[in-house]
Amino acid sequence: MKNKIVVIFIMIVMLLTVVGCTDNTKQKSIEKNKILVYASFYPMYDFAKNIGGEKINLKLMIPSGIEPHDWEPTAKIMGEIEKADVFIYNGLDLEPWVDKLIGSIDNEKLITVEASKGVHLLGVHSNEYEHDHGKYDPHVWLDPINAIKEAENIKNAFIKADAENKDFYERNYKEFVDKLSKLDKKYKNELSNLEKKEIVVSHAAFGYLADRYGLKQIAISGLSPQEEPSAAKIAKLSDFVKEHNIKYIFFETLTSPKLSRVLAEEVGAKTLVLNPIEGLTEEDIKNNKNYIIIMEENLETLKKALGE
Repeated sequence: MKNKIVVIFIMIVMLLTVVGCTDNTKQKSIEKNKILVYASFYPMYDFAKNIGGEKINLKLMIPSGIEPHDWEPTAKIMGEIEKADVFIYNGLDLEPWVDKLIGSIDNEKLITVEASKGVHLLGVHSNEYEHDHGKYDPHVWLDPINAIKEAENIKNAFIKADAENKDFYERNYKEFVDKLSKLDKKYKNELSNLEKKEIVVSHAAFGYLADRYGLKQIAISGLSPQEEPSAAKIAKLSDFVKEHNIKYIFFETLTSPKLSRVLAEEVGAKTLVLNPIEGLTEEDIKNNKNYIIIMEENLETLKKALGE
């Protein structure tokens, strides 16, 4: 009897092993048939995910919780991209390492996508900031209309890499455009009637959003959050906030709120988070947040700050 039980047990283990190996083989085969896509940072990843869906094997280069302005690719990631079909980046010097990365890759079939190509760009108006970025503001994705153009560039790259699934990518792109268009309309409708238009932010990431919806961005730091403002600038900002009766100073999720809090305490204002969506926090991931959800949260934050 014991021998029978042992034999049956061994047969079950062998059967489960065979099934497991078969499933792993199938999974590897499915992954092999997908195009391999690397996205530099979160908005590029989100747009690619919306368009590519289950037809792509999508990798995010900059890990969650990391501010993209001060990230550099590791040798391991540079090696992995050798195998990629598509590499997506924002451009406009947001990722200053891109040219070096592309130049080092030995992969003639790699399709590179500068997602911001074709977007109507805003210039940098202060020489104080030009040492960290090019002559244009790179934060284009915070305007939903610009996001549509970036999504279009990504969609076209997927079709080039995987023409067989063109209809799938086109359909997903149209669905995503519909969501972005509704988001744009919501911003226009809900911000247009607010009397206050000035937003004091921790770094100059919201120029495109402000330009699209008639707001005025006043930044504590420049285009990079690492830029420290002078004491004279802080004093000037303090006077501006008091003069315009600004009730809220904004800070961000991935950078230190210190400067925003110092200014807020000095003028008797409160602080709120306005998210530039340069990356997700662990909490964002846990709560299944994405570009659309965070942009809607930003809208509610702006309504609260500008409505008081």
